[in-house]
Amino acid sequence: MNRDTIGYLVLFGLLLLAPLVLYPVFLMKALCFALFACAFNLLLGFTGLLSFGHAAFFGMAGYAAGHAMKVWGFTPEIGLAFGMLVSALLGWVVGSLAIRRQGIYFAMITLALSQMVYFFALQAPFTGGEDGLQGVPRGSVLGMVSLKEDIVLYYFVLAVFAAGFWLIYRTIHSPFGQVLKAIRENEPRAISLGYDVDRYKLVAFILSAALAGLAGATKTLVLGFETLTDVHWHMSGEVVLMTLLGGLGTVVGPVVGAFVIVTLQNELADKVGSWVQVIMGGIFVLCVLAFRRGIVGELAALFKIRKDG
Repeated sequence: MNRDTIGYLVLFGLLLLAPLVLYPVFLMKALCFALFACAFNLLLGFTGLLSFGHAAFFGMAGYAAGHAMKVWGFTPEIGLAFGMLVSALLGWVVGSLAIRRQGIYFAMITLALSQMVYFFALQAPFTGGEDGLQGVPRGSVLGMVSLKEDIVLYYFVLAVFAAGFWLIYRTIHSPFGQVLKAIRENEPRAISLGYDVDRYKLVAFILSAALAGLAGATKTLVLGFETLTDVHWHMSGEVVLMTLLGGLGTVVGPVVGAFVIVTLQNELADKVGSWVQVIMGGIFVLCVLAFRRGIVGELAALFKIRKDG
């Protein structure tokens, strides 16, 4: 058993015990954003594609899953799968258009399409418009295990997060993931080696969108509602901040970044009000200027230096 595996097992063990110390709903919200950040990191950190439209997948999956569970009577696991499918299909549409361009043009296309999704969510009858989708039931897994208790729902959310995190880990360390890294480092060289770069980028985009949708659908299940906040471009900016703060291109970094940001928002919202956005902006600037590798990246670099020394 290598060091990385031991580290992941320790992290999972801490998450298993966390509800004994911390509020379960807070932990579930943090886990949802952690999965969202990991999904985004798969696209930016390991493929080199900066999307400013990931809130569209996060939010629309929440609306789709919430509507399916509330109106159609879907069980939680089927509702989450439905939300994931919706975000994957939306990712296919957006990705098919966006990957035709590179750099800032790719980012702007994703932002523009995301804004179209936002206005769709604002006008569509099933979303509730500005009032949002309210009263989403937690239901029972397989019709047998009730999720009404916070502690039971927490372990269900933890299982969803672990499954998503494992899928991302396996993707990164697979031959497919190695090709994605090659595209990130030198796309012309990957093309010269005979890889269909556009196809790889599209598959990575769809997978990232699907996992972002899984995170959004799970968040709707936890909180019992879905609002326009989750499809707004601000949410796309927040996931960029989480990824950069934790460590771009690292496996655990987005998890750390998500927990830090959610914790700061939870603690500062009542104390400083709207100034929390200014504080988030200051953290972003500090991250870019002082420690560009993020928390996990800087710690890994420091440990390597001490080890080599």
